[in-house]
Amino acid sequence: MVAKLIILTFALVGGSLGYNLFPDLVENWASAPGWLLNPVVGMIIGAGFFYVISFQAIKPIEKLIQRVEKAFGQLSIAYLMFGSVGAIIGLILAVLINLSLIALNMIIISDVVPLIVTVVLAYMGFQFGTSRREEIRRFFTSKTSKTENEDVLDRKEGDSFRKYKVLDTSAIIDGRILDVVQTGFLEGTFVVSHYVLKELQYIADSSDSLKRVRGRRGLDILNAMQKYDAIQLEMDDNAIPESEDVDLKLVHLAKKLDGMIVTNDYNLNKVAEFQNVPVLNINQLANAVKPVVIPGEEMRVMIVKNGTERAQGVAYLDDGTMVVVEEGKHHMNERVDVVVTSSLQTNAGRMIFAKLVNDQKTLNDRNDGE
Repeated sequence: MVAKLIILTFALVGGSLGYNLFPDLVENWASAPGWLLNPVVGMIIGAGFFYVISFQAIKPIEKLIQRVEKAFGQLSIAYLMFGSVGAIIGLILAVLINLSLIALNMIIISDVVPLIVTVVLAYMGFQFGTSRREEIRRFFTSKTSKTENEDVLDRKEGDSFRKYKVLDTSAIIDGRILDVVQTGFLEGTFVVSHYVLKELQYIADSSDSLKRVRGRRGLDILNAMQKYDAIQLEMDDNAIPESEDVDLKLVHLAKKLDGMIVTNDYNLNKVAEFQNVPVLNINQLANAVKPVVIPGEEMRVMIVKNGTERAQGVAYLDDGTMVVVEEGKHHMNERVDVVVTSSLQTNAGRMIFAKLVNDQKTLNDRNDGE
């Protein structure tokens, strides 16, 4: 079907050129027969000539059409629609400007500049329509169709609030995002890119059993969030050609939505901060809400493994905080009373340093005796 359309198009173009140009060309030929001056003859000759040429052009044109179809197939309807509207507005502005330029009747300014203005404004309109489509959509959304909560969110949007939270693969697999949202500490609309969904599916289909379990857990978390009525979860199927890496695609998506990234990935956190994209890190939240321990506070822990130096023993609190106990190596797998000496906040979490209560009491008795 495509090949027939290409042949027909070539024949029509050739016939049109032959009808309009062939008589003028033959007119300069002194010994040309009179019947060649007939435009209809020129149309037939032009159509036949281009008909023969069309067979050589079918394959290149078909390949070009397939590439265009593939490129447009990866774009969402909303992307194309807003881009087209923006391009049309750009063309309208170009026509208004070009009327003034053509009226000047000056070389280059009236001939070349209007073409440049048309191309530039059409491109700028397309880019504006695609990059600002969410803002345009919210602008034309009727106030009556919005819920009361959405109105509150829109009023709160600003430097300290972003309505859209773009979920990273690591945050979904971790699973704590569901608990955090259910408690009401996060609000707004959570966005899952189709690139993240593909990555989760790839992990769930992995031959590695551990990765497969993690991938399936991530898919279960998404299904649970989708079924939870209080959570607004949206899928984003827009193509993001700016980068091949999924993390960078999420950064570009957050920029387009004027949103934030929710992640556990330390590297993604740093990349997003470098590009001025706000980040919500679940690990940082977990560290922030851990109980604060004060030097001198006593607690009871179980020594579960050896430390790295000075006969240290290592224990863990219920929230996973590591407790390094001096001389704890001699009390392996025992519950002991310890007193906190100091704490250290690291990228991996909070570490607590402690001594055995008996050793601390002995040291205090010595100080009192002196």
